[in-house]
Amino acid sequence: MKTVFVLFDSLNRHMLGCYGGTRIPTPNFDRLAARTMVHDRHYVGSLPCMPARRDLLTGRLTFLHRSWGPLEPFDNAFPELLKQKGVHSHLVTDHYHYWEDGGATYHNRYSTFDFVRGQESDPWKAMVQPPWERLREKYHERQRSVDAISKYTPYMINREFIREEKDFPSVQCFERGFEFLDINREADNWLLQIETFDPHEPFFAPDRFKEPFRTGWNGPIRDWPRYGRVDELPEEANELRANYYAVVALCDALLGRLLDYFDRHDMWKDTALVVTTDHGFLLGEHDFWAKNRMNLYEEIVHIPLFIHDPRNPRAGRTKRLTQSIDIAPTFLDLYGIEPPAETEGRSLLAEGNREAVLFGYFGGAVNVTDGRYTYHRFPEDIRTQEVFQYTVMPAHLKQLFTPEELSGATLADPFGWTKRVPLLKVPVIERSPMYDNYGPGSLLESDTRLYDLEADPGQERPLDDPVVEARMVELMRGLMARNEAPAEAYSRLALEGVG
Repeated sequence: MKTVFVLFDSLNRHMLGCYGGTRIPTPNFDRLAARTMVHDRHYVGSLPCMPARRDLLTGRLTFLHRSWGPLEPFDNAFPELLKQKGVHSHLVTDHYHYWEDGGATYHNRYSTFDFVRGQESDPWKAMVQPPWERLREKYHERQRSVDAISKYTPYMINREFIREEKDFPSVQCFERGFEFLDINREADNWLLQIETFDPHEPFFAPDRFKEPFRTGWNGPIRDWPRYGRVDELPEEANELRANYYAVVALCDALLGRLLDYFDRHDMWKDTALVVTTDHGFLLGEHDFWAKNRMNLYEEIVHIPLFIHDPRNPRAGRTKRLTQSIDIAPTFLDLYGIEPPAETEGRSLLAEGNREAVLFGYFGGAVNVTDGRYTYHRFPEDIRTQEVFQYTVMPAHLKQLFTPEELSGATLADPFGWTKRVPLLKVPVIERSPMYDNYGPGSLLESDTRLYDLEADPGQERPLDDPVVEARMVELMRGLMARNEAPAEAYSRLALEGVG
């Protein structure tokens, strides 16, 4: 068996033509849909970036126990499981979070890996005295800084070295993927993961992809929206969206090159192909930009998935309810490997359907959908809730846990999925580096809601239906129990006496 796994970041399902999108021509995603099984009800699990990848690699939901952090010693990562069975796994990525404290244990699970530099705030090019005056004029005031620790500074410097289309990190990712295929496509027993940060912000694409979406904007570079409520003028918001559209068009073109390669070398007959993303991204819907700050709307959590299995090459659509934790057992199934006992996900190559799926941010709402309704249950007071991180790898996104955080830690008994390993139980404090970034302090919406996706697909009118809510609560409780949610996960949501 051979497999190519393409993972985009922040790719909006509803923008793709094969999912009904009309704003951006996506001929290659449409072409992919014609050759694969298209999943119409595929959802995220844990969010954002690295929590989503921990779910993808391990086949387990992690957001009820842990925020952004490394893979743990007891985690079952599918690339490592493949490696142990003689299957070579290779990662090509420009997703620089793999090389930070909170992601540094992921890429080493693969047999080999290749890292392309330069995306977003990747500390890539060393420029001790940047040309600040010129850069101030070049970038919009909301996305520029002369502060060496600002997230904008590395991007402003990196972009000075990305001049031609061949320099773009996503373009290089696919080129290096083709290099792997040129060398190895005649061999057997490998998995290639081509993963690009695009179309994640900042929305920077070669000029030829921006041309169809010109807005008439004559101001400084405006391609990085803030995370939060929309307060930009209409022309500024339009420019931000247009830049996102341009990067999606770039992603479509890169996918097209891979499909050409499959066609040219007749790889459809013996190579599996899986294409998906980690989550979506709000572009003004619900009056918000981005993610992390708001309720988990469909635009963020309902994501695309395409699967081609050469042993059973069916093209069509499926409405079975699936989510990101199903990816790992699917890859193991392709190679005839039984998933570990700790796996929650189910192979998408087997029959069966879920009654509901659970998803969320650590410290935020617990959310559930059965495909018809979505239910988002928040703590009564997001800032005073009792919540703990369970880990033996105490690292945040870009730094280790602080001594102040760890001073309140205790040792917790093992969970069933930690292989008899006890865990640090670390109380979440407001001074934690994650608290206001991707933790509970970052939320701008925190009211419990129920939506009927059939009657209200835009999630504009919360539903008041005690009977439906009670059923969704029971689905939530059942899925939380299956995940071995800690005791405080029930108390923080006032679920002990419900049902």
